[in-house]
Amino acid sequence: MRHIALKVKDVNRSRAFYQNLLGMDVVWEPDPRNVYLSSGNDNIALHEVSAEYAARFAEQRLDHLGFIVESVERVKELEEEFRSQGVGIVHSFKIHRDGSASFYCTDPDGIVIQMLYEPNLSPQKIA
Repeated sequence: MRHIALKVKDVNRSRAFYQNLLGMDVVWEPDPRNVYLSSGNDNIALHEVSAEYAARFAEQRLDHLGFIVESVERVKELEEEFRSQGVGIVHSFKIHRDGSASFYCTDPDGIVIQMLYEPNLSPQKIA
């Protein structure tokens, strides 16, 4: 998976979160209500929607999205950094049975994000 699109309430607030905390760069901004960002090997689209549009599709749910992190230590560091920025932490740092490690936080619209070290994925270099 290399692309995900999210419905957001305030595209500027969400852009700041994904840029400043997750280090993503804007790659395209077709208009003031839509922005596309990337961390190099992926693409996320943020689409600002009206309250009535969001209500029409309220049943569509996303459990969470994940960002792969290079090491267990970096996962721990990111949780501390996010806490200091006032980001909501849903589940604190944990090492899982498969050797992965993660924590879960929320973006400004309450979308749950897993910051994940995964032993098989994290070391991969993507061309």
